[in-house]
Amino acid sequence: MSKPIHSTTSGLAEASATPRVTGFFDPATFTYSYVVADQTGQAAVIDAVLDYDPAAGRTQTNSADTLIAYLRKQDLTLKWILETHVHADHLSAAQYVKHHCGGQVAIGAYVSEVQNIFAGVFNAEDSFATDGSQFDRLLNEGDELPLGDNTIEVIHTPGHTPACVTYVIGDTAFVGDTLFMPDYGTARTDFPGGNAGELYRSIEKILSLPEHTRLYMCHDYGTQERSEYANETTVAEQRTTNVHLKNSVSEAEFVEFRNKRDAELAAPKLLYPSVQFNMRGGAFPPAEANGKVYFKIPLRTHTC
Repeated sequence: MSKPIHSTTSGLAEASATPRVTGFFDPATFTYSYVVADQTGQAAVIDAVLDYDPAAGRTQTNSADTLIAYLRKQDLTLKWILETHVHADHLSAAQYVKHHCGGQVAIGAYVSEVQNIFAGVFNAEDSFATDGSQFDRLLNEGDELPLGDNTIEVIHTPGHTPACVTYVIGDTAFVGDTLFMPDYGTARTDFPGGNAGELYRSIEKILSLPEHTRLYMCHDYGTQERSEYANETTVAEQRTTNVHLKNSVSEAEFVEFRNKRDAELAAPKLLYPSVQFNMRGGAFPPAEANGKVYFKIPLRTHTC
């Protein structure tokens, strides 16, 4: 049985540049999904979660159904279903949400690079397109998407993956896995296509936004000192207190630290199912001859 998710809402400010942000936390994957709405009732969903039980090989839709129920209760018109990147730690509910609420599914244009990398990893070159065509919209640096009285601005922020993007909506920014809460640090860069130098430069882009900009995280795991989960910080707070960035760390110092730290990290529990599903735009691999669908797990076998 999937765990319940909790929601937190920041109030709707008077200025149209300040959207209403409602965050939904999934404790099974430590993921925050968001519904972002403007005063005209148009909305975007960011990083929706499809529940997945790896032991049973079963998906459920409790988390996504909670988002959908919220959209309907608030009488919101869903325009965009946004992915900050191809997630490696949870399955995306983008297509499920689209089926029930409409909207267009969008992701960074460099998703094709991710697809080409992992098509080889899973020996799946012939089973799906590697041009990003599974998504309704591919986004580049500087692209703008309309959202009622607001505009969604796209910043390309690679490093964690080649396709990572940050969405800026009014005085808010949704940074995906690029940054975590200041007491937790920054994203890992050891996945195929990751690069610590690129991550450093992407973080500089984010931290060049106005210091009052509210930054919303995609994940939080807590720390030994902080048991409560958190999802919102500011540019100013990240600049001065992020444990991986403070004291004006140089790019070379950051790269050395990040690469050393990443070499010690275990792979995410849902890495292989998540990537296979999410790089297809939130769709399963094709069924095999027996009508069943499978996720592949590449093995690293020992030598005798």
